[in-house]
Amino acid sequence: MELHVLQHPLVEHKLTVLRNKNTPSNTFRELVSELVMLEAYEATRNLAISDYPIETPVASMVGKKLSTPRPMVVPVLRAGLGMLDGMTRLVPTAEVGFLGMKRDENTLDIVTYANRLPEDLSGRQCFLLDPMLATGGTLIAATHYLAERGAKDVTAINIIAAPEGLDRLREEIDPSIDFKVVVCAVDEKLNEKSYIVPGLGDAGDRLYGVID
Repeated sequence: MELHVLQHPLVEHKLTVLRNKNTPSNTFRELVSELVMLEAYEATRNLAISDYPIETPVASMVGKKLSTPRPMVVPVLRAGLGMLDGMTRLVPTAEVGFLGMKRDENTLDIVTYANRLPEDLSGRQCFLLDPMLATGGTLIAATHYLAERGAKDVTAINIIAAPEGLDRLREEIDPSIDFKVVVCAVDEKLNEKSYIVPGLGDAGDRLYGVID
């Protein structure tokens, strides 16, 4: 597993405002989108490209364009949806899939309750979007779900991560997958309720409000 933690003054500033409990939802959503754009710049550094001949106003040249098949961006519902706008702004030609996962309260297993993905992801560079990497369980399940459809190149883009979750990813992600994680910050720990500390609270609730 390859881990990349962004080190940039803008990231630190925006993340501090994001963490503040007094930051309203509309500002929170804007900051998530901005942070994801900064993360996506690093996460897409190794996107496959191919030669593309063009005519400039002055001369002929051979430029570059993203290769096919197109990258696949997969937000994990529901909080991952808040990251989609920032990602597609940077990579507007990417194809978008959706994956809904939740924990079964009785068995504690991760259950897939929704998906909108191609059956065959062979040769696709896939990007999983989820703001919080806490225990790592959902991300592991999502990564292996993509791998079952042929994905071998998976990058997780998270806003913040807990060291416990990262350790679990290193242990449980199938080593045959080229797996990378891009985060804005690795926080101190998980508390007894598996919330990231200092964290930023429940990302879904802060993005969209509390559902009773």
